[in-house]
Amino acid sequence: MTKFTITPWEVKGNIDYDKVIREFGVSKIDENLLKKLEKHTKKLHPFLKRNIFFAHRDLEFALQEHEKGNLFMYTGCGPSGPIHMGHYMVWSFTKWLQEALDVELWFQFTDDEKFLFKDMSYEEIQKWLYENMLDIIAIGFDPKKTHFLIDTKHASLLYPEAVKVAKKLTFSTVKGAFGFTNETNVGSIFYTAMQAAPCFLPSVIKGKKMACLIPHAIDQDPHFRVTRDVIPKLGFYKPASIQCRFLPGLGGISEDGKLSSSTGQAIYLTDDEKTVKNKINKYAFSGGQTTIEEHRKHGGNPDVDVSYQWLTFFEEDDKKLEKIYHDYKSGKLLSGELKMILIEKLNALLKDHQKKREKAKSMVDKYIYHG
Repeated sequence: MTKFTITPWEVKGNIDYDKVIREFGVSKIDENLLKKLEKHTKKLHPFLKRNIFFAHRDLEFALQEHEKGNLFMYTGCGPSGPIHMGHYMVWSFTKWLQEALDVELWFQFTDDEKFLFKDMSYEEIQKWLYENMLDIIAIGFDPKKTHFLIDTKHASLLYPEAVKVAKKLTFSTVKGAFGFTNETNVGSIFYTAMQAAPCFLPSVIKGKKMACLIPHAIDQDPHFRVTRDVIPKLGFYKPASIQCRFLPGLGGISEDGKLSSSTGQAIYLTDDEKTVKNKINKYAFSGGQTTIEEHRKHGGNPDVDVSYQWLTFFEEDDKKLEKIYHDYKSGKLLSGELKMILIEKLNALLKDHQKKREKAKSMVDKYIYHG
């Protein structure tokens, strides 16, 4: 029996994604839907071809509305610490999708959520808010079509919409969806109404009913399940979503031999080259044999090797990835060599990102929504 926990605030255990699809009631992205998506995006992102973005809610409806020029996108960031590669992966896909569909993106920074759910001061969270905004700008979102909403700063815009959601939500509903108890603070109980507001805020601002598409990791689905039940009661479309798997933790493996998604040692977007090298060499679980001789003879197991698994997220070249897979499986490529391929890939990506991050310091105001 595979045991795992997925909530918006906790992910642990070995994730059985087929079981997640059944339990969450989301739909699998099949070949038919990929073809429809490709008509809109002109080509498919590697994350779609590799089943990294694997599930959805109402994606077909979102594409129909896109044809009418009636679609916007929404995503978010909870500022409580440095941005790691798991976050980057979702947002780099979001940037690609925004560009491919040529739509506006509303980016919510949930500083209130992190203050309510974490043992951190309000001031600490504001510091991370600024740092996180730099990383997100560096990813390359179009400033003309990207609007940052900060929950506490844009309260006058968000709160009137959030209370409309809150009025339709019972404590019983949020308790059931998120596992709240009598010890949960009242702010946490209300919070999901704030996360729901951007799903229809552009419709309110523009004075027309628009469709919303949310790219996110599967752990955020409970928020939007609740939102999808409530928003039609306010006269808006249910938000559509496209959902991804988790980037495996560097530690990778648990007793039953499956990839674990526990956080482990993360790689952050601000890590320098030496730090990345040390973390991968020290923590990345290897699917190789115990000796070089054994490895050459029996080969490695790329299906459980974290360096290979990470390359499925960050190496865009399908042929290169396939060669690495076969070379490792045959024993031609050693574990240390595979780690080195990943280290070089990540460091090249991060070097470029960090240059853009410096430039982002003068661009923050361009992204913040001013109405």
